[in-house]
Amino acid sequence: MHTLLMTLLLIVSIALIVVVLLQSGKSAGLSGAISGGAEQLFGKQKARGLDLVFHRVTIILSVLFFVLAIAVTKF
Repeated sequence: MHTLLMTLLLIVSIALIVVVLLQSGKSAGLSGAISGGAEQLFGKQKARGLDLVFHRVTIILSVLFFVLAIAVTKF
């Protein structure tokens, strides 16, 4: 059981790293970092297409990562 959980955790970790690296940046530079959060918060920029898919896959993989990490510590 422990070996299976560790293998799944490794696969999810690698997939999470790949998906995060494939995502495009929201904005560039310091000014983009300051205004980018406000634009995303108030909905001026909506994610479309592939960015939306990457965003959802990142959320799913991160939740799966935390669940598997907790499960590995229990077993």
